[in-house]
Amino acid sequence: MISDLLRISFETPELLWQTLTIKLWEILKAMTGCGVLSIREVARRVNRDMKAVHGDIHALLNAGLLKKSDDVVLFPYSGIHVDFMLQAAA
Repeated sequence: MISDLLRISFETPELLWQTLTIKLWEILKAMTGCGVLSIREVARRVNRDMKAVHGDIHALLNAGLLKKSDDVVLFPYSGIHVDFMLQAAA
């Protein structure tokens, strides 16, 4: 089941990119709106080695961004909205 947008807030852009690396972001982008996918299919969609994608999938599962059932994974949101605040140094 695909639900509304996932909303995540970060205090800094650095924290955003520490949490969602470019490789993880590419996986989420490739999975958005696609329903359940095998890890092999995710690897094919991002044109990466399945072993490396497997590790990244587990990082996304641990972060609570993906759901897993048997041998398939799901990004259960229709999209991602990310906020962070950029302010002058104190």
